[in-house]
Amino acid sequence: MTEPPCTGEIAVLANPSAGRGRLARLLPEVLARLGGAGASVRLLEASDAAGASDACHAAVAGGAAALVAVGGDGTVHTALQAVGGTPVPLGIVPAGTGNDFAAEVGLSTQPLAAADAVAAALAAGRTRTVDLAKLRSGADRTRWYGAVLGAGFDAIVNERANVMRFPRGPRRYDLAILAELARLRPRRYTLRLDGVAHTVDAVLVAVGNTASYGGGMRICPAADPGDGLLDVVVAGAVGRLTLMRIKPRVYRGTHVEHPMVSTFRARTVELDAEGIIGYADGERAFPLPVTITCVPGALTLLS
Repeated sequence: MTEPPCTGEIAVLANPSAGRGRLARLLPEVLARLGGAGASVRLLEASDAAGASDACHAAVAGGAAALVAVGGDGTVHTALQAVGGTPVPLGIVPAGTGNDFAAEVGLSTQPLAAADAVAAALAAGRTRTVDLAKLRSGADRTRWYGAVLGAGFDAIVNERANVMRFPRGPRRYDLAILAELARLRPRRYTLRLDGVAHTVDAVLVAVGNTASYGGGMRICPAADPGDGLLDVVVAGAVGRLTLMRIKPRVYRGTHVEHPMVSTFRARTVELDAEGIIGYADGERAFPLPVTITCVPGALTLLS
């Protein structure tokens, strides 16, 4: 889709710590390349996650012509909360350790090439739309996500890793996985898929708008952010050894061929289980129960 070339202010949300600090070195060049579109570029100021969210909402409410997220999936997730369901386009310059959403919607995962692509799209007024998932908890709490909601063993590992102070980096998640494997047990999940009820005992449930999370783990390999549907993958009541045998297959998406893994597709997914907090795009979201709805074309991308 082609719109008039962008002439208003471009708001930029950047996480300087993304990519283990690599973005801090690249950011001046990224901003210079974004400015090549001819519009003014403003780097949003925020000292923490709440401030970043507030800054994005204020920029969109204040009439920004576009919002550009420079960072990883967490930075994109923050930006989605401001632009989801609006006509304000989002540009993505992937610069994190995991850039799953950008990759799954066909964007370059090289920061400078992505910045050039966003600038070219701004100059040409070129956009396209993709689906988003809308996550609801109770009557009044909602959140957009672009990639995958994890609501099982993966979410439990994230909960543990997020309270660990040592070690830093990926090793922290490795230790969290080992700790939670020792406590692994199936849980009783209630699923309603477009109103049809299912009760399953499972160790993992993932609800994907796109295929991958966690830096290339293709947990919902058939998910398509343009089909108006969510993909649901359920790993049943497997034990520790079976789960660890299945895990390497997730990177290829072949885990769905295992007899203990089931897949479904629905427009609306209602999900409940005791003691689970869902993680959307790798970010802590809401305790179950939740309702997830695919909203076709909810995100306008600069592409």
